[in-house]
Amino acid sequence: MTTHDLLATRPARQAPPLTPELYRLAVDQADLAVSITDAKAKILFVNEAFTRVTGYAPEEIVGRNESTLSNRTTPASLYKTMWEALGAQRPWTGRLLNRRKDGSLYVSELTISPVVNAQGKTTHFLGMHRDVTELHRLERTVRNQKQLIESVVDAAPIAFALLDPTGRVLLDNQEYKKLVTDLAVAEPAHHLLDRLAPEWRAGLADAPASLGFNNLEVRFERPGGRSRWLSVSASIIDMQSDCADSYFCASGQPGLLMAVADISSLREEQERAKAAALQAVLAEEERAAAIREGLSAALFRLEEPMNVMASAIAVLQRRDPASAGMLRQALDASREHLETLRQVIPPGPQEILVSLNLNEVLRDVLEVSTPRLLAAGIVVDWRPAATLPAMLGRPLQLRMLFKALVDNAIEAMNVKGWKRRELALTTCGDSERIVVEVCDSGPGIPDAWRVKAFEPFFTVKGGTGRHIGTGLSRVQQVVADHGGIIDLAESPLGGCAAIVEFRVDGDPI
Repeated sequence: MTTHDLLATRPARQAPPLTPELYRLAVDQADLAVSITDAKAKILFVNEAFTRVTGYAPEEIVGRNESTLSNRTTPASLYKTMWEALGAQRPWTGRLLNRRKDGSLYVSELTISPVVNAQGKTTHFLGMHRDVTELHRLERTVRNQKQLIESVVDAAPIAFALLDPTGRVLLDNQEYKKLVTDLAVAEPAHHLLDRLAPEWRAGLADAPASLGFNNLEVRFERPGGRSRWLSVSASIIDMQSDCADSYFCASGQPGLLMAVADISSLREEQERAKAAALQAVLAEEERAAAIREGLSAALFRLEEPMNVMASAIAVLQRRDPASAGMLRQALDASREHLETLRQVIPPGPQEILVSLNLNEVLRDVLEVSTPRLLAAGIVVDWRPAATLPAMLGRPLQLRMLFKALVDNAIEAMNVKGWKRRELALTTCGDSERIVVEVCDSGPGIPDAWRVKAFEPFFTVKGGTGRHIGTGLSRVQQVVADHGGIIDLAESPLGGCAAIVEFRVDGDPI
């Protein structure tokens, strides 16, 4: 047998038994108030801490019932619950309002444990309690402050949301909850961050300090309702972890606090002022375009007889050179006059490419066209995409483009006796394309004319298919300048649908 085996077979050294005196001293000197009662709650023993908490010396309280300490305001239901637990020989813990010997009140956190003998009968009760009045005061203070903060936050006209590092919304207010309905999204904070900081999820986990921003604006289009402008600010705050392993260290985790203010009224006022200015600009441009169109049409018409004259001169040159020379001089003089007339044609607007949102362009067009739409009794169904990618374009030319389409639709429906007068504008798009449809409930145009509609001087007025003017040719030119395409189709409303498609990157489709 090895030494290890010999040691293993030795009985373990037993600790010396604790004497009753040691038990008594330990309980008497404990910093927790301790009392021992009989089965009827008559006090048999109290320690020094009990005296310090209650003010009662042992000789003043021993022999009296524990109810001596009660302030008589504890609900009867609480005592009922306590005695049910003790009667079942289960410990009970709770808080009571007690009264000291001097009459002052304190909140006692009490634990009572039944003492059961060998026969399974409860013979005594061990009571341990401590004064938690200050803790109770602090808890109430924190609760009151929390309720005050929540009330202020809920009453604020600004939506608040606090996100944890995983993006989960930990705290919000009533205004934020309204955004769920107004924007028709499950989590407005995520939707806004996707618009303003697409990489926010990775940033919140790895580099939260980079996510802070102030007063970034987002516009939402709502079908059948006014658009909403939101001003969004985000800041990183340090939140302390409630995990046990962070008790002795200041282990924190970043939180993203978002504040969302509705600035729709302010923006609408600015939009009205902008619309008035835009209306003046468009009216001036339409006047200049009409001059360009009229002069171009005149030049086009004058070119026809001059071309005939040039052919006649070529034939006459062989028969009567003198007469042909005189006619050629007259023709050359006419061409000089035409060139002079061509030089006085007002030039088109010179614009640079800028990043823009087609929803905003169309809203501007509708705002400017509202008086004419109302005068014609036309009902407008405006169905924009909630969000559209930005594209590069020339704002004034695009507004003129869509205003021309709207004007054409108004003219088509503004016919005496035409009852159904509806105009539908829709936008949709993805990361590559943006599509705009302008549909009317007018008489439409025959299939054979849909290709001719983009030729200069074409119109369906009077059913002739011809008139002096540029028709949709100018519209097609603007679309082509922006790398897009335009097509005419049958409208779901029964009239004509103009479908315009652009690439987001600006490359030709």
